Amino acid sequence: MPIDAIVFDKDGTLFDFADTWGAFGRSLLLRLTDGDKMRAAELGRVIGFDLEQEQYAHDSIVIAGTVEEIADALILHVEDMTINELVDLMNVEAAAAPQAPAVPLRPFLEGLQKSGIKLGVATNDSEHPAIQHLESAGIRDHFDFVAGYDSGHGFKPGPGQLLAFAAHVGVDPARIAMVGDSLHDLQAGRAAGMTTIGVLTGLAEADALAPMADVVLPDIGHIPEWLAKN
Repeated sequence: MPIDAIVFDKDGTLFDFADTWGAFGRSLLLRLTDGDKMRAAELGRVIGFDLEQEQYAHDSIVIAGTVEEIADALILHVEDMTINELVDLMNVEAAAAPQAPAVPLRPFLEGLQKSGIKLGVATNDSEHPAIQHLESAGIRDHFDFVAGYDSGHGFKPGPGQLLAFAAHVGVDPARIAMVGDSLHDLQAGRAAGMTTIGVLTGLAEADALAPMADVVLPDIGHIPEWLAKN
């Protein structure tokens, strides 16, 4: 069946996960511990992050969790801060995180739009930082729809964001592809009745994504060629 619309995850899909979020993790943890590297390293272990290597474990809650879920994991280990204050701080740090595009995004997205494909973003990040990331990369105007976990549609692996995108652009979910780098993304796509495309610019390997993916590609840049063959 032809694909008339595509909804993308953000981190690890539009943007390379490791290159984007390693510096964020280090900055956040050092800020939470007033620069105490030993305490920051301990906090890093709570969320599956190696402070020295600036690397996330494959099962890190940061990979697919919402800001609130990450804050819930950290709050017991953070002094003199409420959960709301921690969430606010994380959103500020996230919004300022420099983004590393997985591929040159403007020509890629323009090519899809010229083919008549509607585009959206569904992320477990907060909506405000997500929009700032897209704006900083100069690509916000390419998307018909952007939803974060706090946009009122739920969060992945639930299908709510994806179904909201389908309704917004007026396209049957069966004619939409969900593109993501984690099982949460692909599970959401399956639950919404969409084609699922896994990409390897996150931390998950092909074998992990394959059971939930109709295809696994090295990165989003391979999507136009795949669409042309299907």
